Amino acid sequence: MTADTPKGPHSTAGSVNGDAAGRTPVAPGTPPRPTPPPVLGPAVAPSAGAATVALGMPGSGPPPGSAFDAVHPPDAALIGDCVHCGFCLPSCPTYVLWGEEMDSPRGRIDIMKGGLEGDAFDADSVRHLDQCLGCMACVTACPSGVQYDKLIESTRAQLERRVPRPRGERLLRALIFGLFPYPRRLRALRGPLRAYQSSGAGRLLARAGVLRRLPRPLQAMEALAPKLGPVEKLPEGTPATGTRRRTVGLLTGCVQGTFFPDVNAATVRVLAAEGCDVVVPRRQSCCGALSAHAGRAPEAERFAKSVIETFEAAGVDTIVVNAAGCGSNLKEYGHQLRDEPGWADRAEALAAKVMDITELLDELGPVATRHPLPMTVAYQDACHLAHAQSVRDQPRRLLRGVPGLELRELAEADICCGSAGTYNLLHSEPARELGERKAKAVLATGAQVMVTANPGCWMQVATTLARMGERLPVAHTVQVLDASIRGVPVDRLLARALDGPGTVLAYATPKTITTDQPSRGVDPSSPAS
Repeated sequence: MTADTPKGPHSTAGSVNGDAAGRTPVAPGTPPRPTPPPVLGPAVAPSAGAATVALGMPGSGPPPGSAFDAVHPPDAALIGDCVHCGFCLPSCPTYVLWGEEMDSPRGRIDIMKGGLEGDAFDADSVRHLDQCLGCMACVTACPSGVQYDKLIESTRAQLERRVPRPRGERLLRALIFGLFPYPRRLRALRGPLRAYQSSGAGRLLARAGVLRRLPRPLQAMEALAPKLGPVEKLPEGTPATGTRRRTVGLLTGCVQGTFFPDVNAATVRVLAAEGCDVVVPRRQSCCGALSAHAGRAPEAERFAKSVIETFEAAGVDTIVVNAAGCGSNLKEYGHQLRDEPGWADRAEALAAKVMDITELLDELGPVATRHPLPMTVAYQDACHLAHAQSVRDQPRRLLRGVPGLELRELAEADICCGSAGTYNLLHSEPARELGERKAKAVLATGAQVMVTANPGCWMQVATTLARMGERLPVAHTVQVLDASIRGVPVDRLLARALDGPGTVLAYATPKTITTDQPSRGVDPSSPAS
């Protein structure tokens, strides 16, 4: 099957099992498809034209004639769980953008089913699978309990082994996965990047139009790089304040540790204030999240084994993670290493210890005094926290526990912002469109600050706001809690979240935002905490 002769389930001409007009037949008695929620953008996004041109049972292989190899193909039983009810459609970012059946979860599951039945993967089917953000909103929405997360991960591992990619795409992927999962390599870039930022070279290149002539992935990398500041070196051990309630280890992360070290420092302070001895193991490796979500299974397994060894040696009760994507990946170690002799039990034991920082703090309950922070907050759910880990209420309870803080909810809260690990580098146009939808939703709340739980979301939304000419502080949940515990004045917190380390370097003069909260645009010259 080739891209020139689309047919069967891989065709982009219509819906799965649909007619020529793309209509899916509805059996008598079938409940009506749910109405999508109100959208914040066009019904069909500008990128639609270009966009539309496994669990695996141990020891079992693919059916005879399958397009998959014998290494954990997507499980036919899990594929069979999908009844094509359509409840996933309004939750899927690419379906919301393009209205294309094959860019929905059930459409992609149909492609997987076709692969099991012997359909070769043509350019169209590979593109539809690649364009999935892996946000797992469909897992939350599905009434049948379809394990789409396991299906897409096993399928992507098959594509990584079996589908040749164009040379330019191979080079881009080699650059991304040769850099971002390696903390030492990222730290080596800090000096040159900070010099580039402080020199004003970026502003000059932008004015000269040079940045616009770069390939889109390089434009995205340059735009997403946050403002760098001094790094506070974390001690290997920090004692609890008062009575010790828990001994925890902190995963510092690759992007989090390099570009957002202030978040890690705030995490240590909050944990200690809440009665935790905090251990920060040295020489931590990547957790493997980016690799696992991209189908680079051997690489992800290698990273997982390194993390297991590191935290086994630390001897901690709980492993705390403050980056949603990393946390969801660590909790899947048992699944990733299920066939590895000597590792499966160790992986399960480690995964059982992993908690997001908000999970742990909510479970422990507050002992440190919260000082007032009179401000309005738009809380943005990170997909791998809300959907992959089902952590929704805990961060909201913690934020509402801060005196004076008013929490505001976003429209389309379950729609991904477009970051999705490396998605905004590999698929920059749909990522841009999703980023603008999320930024508009944040602005519509009229809040003074956006709060999130993942560095990718932070960079994506903050960069999008800057590109739109808007100014809005962005902070991590734990930074708000840290400011409240330490009694940092709200204007200092907002100033640092607007112009401090981790914020966006905007090359255009932002326009003023008028809201019911005039202190949102705080004076950037205010002293930072």
